[in-house]
Amino acid sequence: MFRLASQIEAILYLKGQALDLAFIAECAGCDRDAAETAMIELMDDYNHRDSALEVVETPQGYTLQLRASFQTLIDKMIPPEIGTGALRTLAAIAIKGSISQTDLVELRGSGAYQHVQELVEVGFVRKRRQQGSRSALLQVTDKFHRTYELNDLPIPQLAVAATLATPADEIHRVDFTTESE
Repeated sequence: MFRLASQIEAILYLKGQALDLAFIAECAGCDRDAAETAMIELMDDYNHRDSALEVVETPQGYTLQLRASFQTLIDKMIPPEIGTGALRTLAAIAIKGSISQTDLVELRGSGAYQHVQELVEVGFVRKRRQQGSRSALLQVTDKFHRTYELNDLPIPQLAVAATLATPADEIHRVDFTTESE
């Protein structure tokens, strides 16, 4: 039979989230005191290992997680989550290669200002001032290319352009002129 600390380690690994001690004890089939003793043993065990993982107590409960010293690896390996609007704005910038912020706002609407700010913060877009212009030039970065690996993919311009449209973009122009004019 496995020792209780190993069972708790497996529970933390399988759940992948912070768990309170009562839940851990229930899953391990033991009382709370035994779970607490085994948790302390497990935490001590990880503190003395040369491991990328650690067991920590958070306000939400105990969790098995990557040590903070590996944050740069996390940033490289896991792309940040960005919203659908920002993703569409990113696609527009990538398709154009480089585009002025003014042209992008004309294409995507005023929400593009916030999208650009978000995309610059996560490192997917570079924003540079154009000489002789009040508008910034926007380009995707190397991080974008490393994250999405789109260099060798053919992108059908019309299919991608269709995905960039938002309900606000779909307002149809009406011609109010008559044939007699």
